[in-house]
Amino acid sequence: MQKDFFKYQAKTTFFASGFEVDRAEGNYIYGKDGKAYLDFVAGVSANTLGHSHPKVIKAIKDQVDKYLHVMVYGEYAMEKPVQICKMLAENLPDPLHTTYLVNSGTEAIEASMKLVKRYTGRQQIISFIDAYHGNSQGSLSLAGRDTNKVPFEPLLPQIDFIRFNEEEDLQKITSKTAGVFVETIQGAAGFLTPKNNYLKKLKSRCEEVGALLALDEIQPGFGRTGKLFAFQWYDIVPDILVMGKGMAGGIPIGAFTTSKQMMESLADNPKLGHITTFGGNPVPAAAACAVMHELLTTDLMDQVHEKEKLFREKLQHTCIRSINGRGLMLAVQLESPEFTLEVAKRCMKNGLIVFWQLYRNEYMRISPPLTITKEEIEKGCEIILASINEVLNERA
Repeated sequence: MQKDFFKYQAKTTFFASGFEVDRAEGNYIYGKDGKAYLDFVAGVSANTLGHSHPKVIKAIKDQVDKYLHVMVYGEYAMEKPVQICKMLAENLPDPLHTTYLVNSGTEAIEASMKLVKRYTGRQQIISFIDAYHGNSQGSLSLAGRDTNKVPFEPLLPQIDFIRFNEEEDLQKITSKTAGVFVETIQGAAGFLTPKNNYLKKLKSRCEEVGALLALDEIQPGFGRTGKLFAFQWYDIVPDILVMGKGMAGGIPIGAFTTSKQMMESLADNPKLGHITTFGGNPVPAAAACAVMHELLTTDLMDQVHEKEKLFREKLQHTCIRSINGRGLMLAVQLESPEFTLEVAKRCMKNGLIVFWQLYRNEYMRISPPLTITKEEIEKGCEIILASINEVLNERA
């Protein structure tokens, strides 16, 4: 299988591992080699409840037995798509009560970019240096790293960039700005969190000039920081909330939520301001309902703080320079990208799956399922520390 993988399936890099997956259950992925691998990545924050969670699997099977795709988005009322939109409305502050379901986080960003322009009648969009919002051409236009964009230029015009957590840059948001797109926690940059009430000051500036604030919660959403969405820690309400990844526990989905008035601007002048064939598909919607129900009826989110604390206590080593992030969304800084890659490979050999951050490769990603146990955290941290020491010993 690995040979065919490298021969026939497109790659995103020249260093894919080609790890052969046999099955996945709970917080482990099992390889064709017969070994169990503890998962500290969760499909890059997608497997909120771990692998093959019985309630998610049941929801998918129950829906598959009823019907799959029946009509393009927005025409028919289907139980599970309606239910997940209602659940979101009931658990989000005013005026975030209308949700558009799409296929991925990047599509949700694309549609939100159209929405801020359509609703305000303006054209300029503000993004952030080191931002990452997806990889289609519109969302790539918001990326804050030129090395990722230049080969695909020209991209969208009138996109300007400011620095995260730098208050003086807020004056660059003006009456010409349609919307500001910001990750509540900057992901690719190494899980950087807002400081000194930065998001409140950003929202205030947007209100001053009539710009819309769109928060990208594709990674931190659905309990990863200990609340349903990370913005709920920072005493603000965005105009648009973008979500994806962990929403359906491992099934492709995305969505954006805003006010009913704002969302209705996409339905006219022109009609079909955004349209998607498979967005709102009942199968991922059923999975999303199961994930939401589990998060809202258990103490999984309440456990996140103590699990974060345990990670920080256990990950002590002279080679660990810092740990960024919040909750179960942590980035461990090692000495160099090369060293981090070697440690990640050694962790895999020792039975632990870790990864690295997209822009800042010296940061090791730790984003396990919310179902990770304290015993598994301790086990995984021991593997990380042992792997660091093994790489150091090989250098000596």
